[in-house]
Amino acid sequence: MLKTILVVASGDETDAGTLAAALTVARLFGAHLDVLHVRYDPVNTAVAMASDGGSGALTAGLIDQLEQDANEREAKAKANFTQSCGAAGLAGPGAPSAEWHAETGDEPRWMATYGLTSDLIVAPRAPGEAAAARSTVEAVLLETGRPLLIPGASVMPASIDRIAIAWKPTPQAARAVALAMPLLGRAKEIIVATVEEEPDQRDTADRLVRNLARHGLAARTEPLKPGPDGAAATLLLALAGRVDLIVMGGYGHSRLREWVFGGFTQHMLADAPLPVLIAH
Repeated sequence: MLKTILVVASGDETDAGTLAAALTVARLFGAHLDVLHVRYDPVNTAVAMASDGGSGALTAGLIDQLEQDANEREAKAKANFTQSCGAAGLAGPGAPSAEWHAETGDEPRWMATYGLTSDLIVAPRAPGEAAAARSTVEAVLLETGRPLLIPGASVMPASIDRIAIAWKPTPQAARAVALAMPLLGRAKEIIVATVEEEPDQRDTADRLVRNLARHGLAARTEPLKPGPDGAAATLLLALAGRVDLIVMGGYGHSRLREWVFGGFTQHMLADAPLPVLIAH
């Protein structure tokens, strides 16, 4: 069961979608939301920015500006939290609950610290140019052992009825399936989709379907041939409009290889229009 959900509150336009997705899952399980905003440290940030030759006076002025920016960002994040949770009407037996948290310092470190004691983490999409957001997502994935939910471009439906498993015969994909079982157990349709890059993928997909059947879950395989734009693009094109959520393993290769070659995980984190549940 999913009972504690950690939610990233960034203080920007991504908060609405992130909180909406977290509330959707929380309603399904009567879960608690720990909504966390991490303020950057103005002094440390100013020192880093001024280290290339800024004067003491410039640094002092920079600290004041960064302090104001941090205050405004935290206030915006808190307002987004209050508005989203207030509109959701979190009251009554079995209803979700929510709590606001604020910390100061390194966001990836704080998210990983809180994530270790959560059942699920919800964070906004990290496009290729958003280095800070990508750093947080990678820390959550690689340092917590918990599943990460990245919302899609549109609002997640109230019931997550159609789920696709992006299957590869890897420990990461197997772990993602195991961690997604609370959601898979509620699904009306489960597709085990494979982009056939290795000969044994179809055999292991069939075995996964049989294992899910032993859990009382009806699933079917859907083998796909890789297109010219790669496995991730092939998968997203095939599943668009057909499922509510994609479950997948992340960072099967080394992080350096993913970074240099723009691997499957990076593509999904940056470009998937559908919600993605990912685990490492």
